[in-house]
Amino acid sequence: MSRVTINVRLHEVVIDCADPASLAEFWLRFTGYVKRYGDDDWVSIGAADDSVIIGFQRVPESKTVKNRLHLDFAAKDYEGTAREIEALGATRLWVGQDPKDAFVVLADPEGNEFCIVRDDT
Repeated sequence: MSRVTINVRLHEVVIDCADPASLAEFWLRFTGYVKRYGDDDWVSIGAADDSVIIGFQRVPESKTVKNRLHLDFAAKDYEGTAREIEALGATRLWVGQDPKDAFVVLADPEGNEFCIVRDDT
């Protein structure tokens, strides 16, 4: 199979949710990102340099199964950071058991999974 090169860049990661404003507020509190746009059906947040943008889109259905895609956030003190995010409203789902691959799986207030991974840099 030949490889085709298409000139694109990742623009934004979008999370489906019931309440974009409140879910974006939760994510703003632990990422340090800033709000870029917001209305009743859509809120965008992003890093100060726009290197990462996350959108929250209102949808009528609730989440029912495990995400097929999730975000990983790196932190030197991944366990302490996970506890701080839990205090903001996240739920702890699982902790990795391999010390070489340390991470905590959390869910935001609407059940969307994300990980806090150990930052070894």
